Amino acid sequence: MEHIYDAAVVGGGIAGFSAALSLKSLGLDFLWLGETEFGEKVKNCEYVRNYPAFTGDGAAFFETLSRQRVREAIPFTKGRIDGIFRMRETFTLSVSPALYTARTVILCTGVDLKGNIKGERELTGRGVSYCAVCDGALYRGKTVAAVLGSRSLLEDVEYLAGLAATVYLFTPLEVALAHKNVHILRDFPRSIEGEGRVNRIVTDRSSYEVDGVFLLREAIPPETLVGGLRTEGAHVPVDRRMATSLPGLFAAGDVTGPPYQFAKAAGEGLVAAHSVKEYLRTVR
Repeated sequence: MEHIYDAAVVGGGIAGFSAALSLKSLGLDFLWLGETEFGEKVKNCEYVRNYPAFTGDGAAFFETLSRQRVREAIPFTKGRIDGIFRMRETFTLSVSPALYTARTVILCTGVDLKGNIKGERELTGRGVSYCAVCDGALYRGKTVAAVLGSRSLLEDVEYLAGLAATVYLFTPLEVALAHKNVHILRDFPRSIEGEGRVNRIVTDRSSYEVDGVFLLREAIPPETLVGGLRTEGAHVPVDRRMATSLPGLFAAGDVTGPPYQFAKAAGEGLVAAHSVKEYLRTVR
């Protein structure tokens, strides 16, 4: 029999952890999942200044959070979410190759602060993809571009290299790959172009004819992740209960907009968890 969680918390950062802690204290059955526990933002922080009762750098903050997670027995499921689908009274979450079902969702996916590449949104689903595992097989023997923004997603590039004939890899990161069909380029893509479908990716220095473009980031645009969700640019508008435009779907943290601060994310995660409790009371 399919297990249905009371809530699924999507995103491994501070907002997600705060929501998970609160859901447990409220006695709800929840799933907390994300690509990395506490997110890369925590580890890379030079100094944490505004989080009550803590002083230190990101590495020390990470260790403090890890000890708390273990002490409070908060389970974390590692996975890259491909899509969230509203199915009547529940949500189905695709985390390749698994599927999970929950009555509510708290979206804590963060936001890509680097902005969007020109043409990205217009060609999403027409050659622009955010998931190598989901769509890589469509480009077997073809030429693709991969824009890598996080070292944690390097395995996605390796996956594409095993399928595509040629992979143009655009990244500012120092990476090493054994695949001869991967060409590492230090140029930054400015636009993705095509007539109906992707044909090329353009940089300051040149242009490259490609069949598809994979944007490998930790934060997937929320309107791509959740069909029908109302967004404002890269953000998801919410009310004071952290409720979005979709019933049963809440959001917290950077994805709701600035300020992009740990303290704000933690507070919103707590509010979202309590709103889930109230929502479930009204629909049951």
